[in-house]
Amino acid sequence: MLSWLLVFSAVSLQAWGNVPQLFWNETEAKSISEKLLDLFISTSQLTQKDHNDIPTVVSRNEWGARPLTCGALLSPPVPYLITEQLTGMECQEQGICSQLLRDLQSHSVHTKGWCDLAYNFLVGDDGRVYEGVGWDVQGLHTPGYNSISLGIAFFGSKIGSSPSTAATSAAEGLIFYAIQSGRLSPRYIRPHLLKEEICLDSQHPVIPSKACPNIIPRSAWEARETHCPQMNLPAKYAIIIHTAGIGCNVSMDCLLRVRNTQSFHMDKRDFCDIGYHFLVGQDGGVYEGLGWSTQGSHTYGYNDIALGIAFIGNFVEKPPNAAALKAAQDLIQCAVLKGYLAPDYLLLGHSDVADTLSPGRALYSIIKTWPHFKH
Repeated sequence: MLSWLLVFSAVSLQAWGNVPQLFWNETEAKSISEKLLDLFISTSQLTQKDHNDIPTVVSRNEWGARPLTCGALLSPPVPYLITEQLTGMECQEQGICSQLLRDLQSHSVHTKGWCDLAYNFLVGDDGRVYEGVGWDVQGLHTPGYNSISLGIAFFGSKIGSSPSTAATSAAEGLIFYAIQSGRLSPRYIRPHLLKEEICLDSQHPVIPSKACPNIIPRSAWEARETHCPQMNLPAKYAIIIHTAGIGCNVSMDCLLRVRNTQSFHMDKRDFCDIGYHFLVGQDGGVYEGLGWSTQGSHTYGYNDIALGIAFIGNFVEKPPNAAALKAAQDLIQCAVLKGYLAPDYLLLGHSDVADTLSPGRALYSIIKTWPHFKH
């Protein structure tokens, strides 16, 4: 079986969006890509060397991070290592790097609507490693790979230049430690630079990045343990719902909304659990409700044959944002790909099969344009 090291050079800086300080062009991007490839060819032999220089890791607390609210966990050892280079944001001392990290975290949470920084770790030209979301939590750096990779960003390099010697040494130490501590597979040492349009070998099928979103598990929102009937899979319908309560665009708030919804459904409506299979927040997160295999309590007559997908909030007047809409569409594609939803499924609005305002006029007008909508 082949072993892979997946290295993405961050030439488009898609993870951060339009941050004003970042500038690049295709020539610089090509240069960065080649230099990062050279770097990882040199580090690919780390497991065959003695390497005692474990880098200094500046903790989240030390650089002044706001509390971590991401809930999706990694299952080590992960087989992939994904690197990016954030150019045009040079920092060569801890104080400056820390300030830039705080700015990036604020941009990620408030502008992008993410739960935190995109990366597990960032490496500064000062030779320090800065803790992002850390070892145990999934990053947001590469859709489709976040659950099976560590994301490391070289943070603080000048435009068009390679990471400093100190940064390179720190990255080598971090990778070595990741292998030795069981967080990164030692077989990552076969490097392959893959462009986004090139697929992995057929022996290593990977779900397309547009198909499966990261799903935040029940444990993240502290779900109560329940026992409900099982679904008849694959489901024949996908029903779009809104919760009708207060919405959320920050992950911490969404976790609270989901937990409160479960309590309301169980304590006030006498459901066996939260009524929906999945909930979607305007932070772009998909929150596991009942999950794929458990029967819902969302639509009388359809609970055993339909997946109930609820947008958190009220969408009578205003539709969900683009991040939430995309997350829901990706979830539906994922359900078909994994066999939880029939390929010839029908998409319904909640109001199509129940006497309710859900999913709200504004949202309903959008889902009518989606594939498989039952006209």
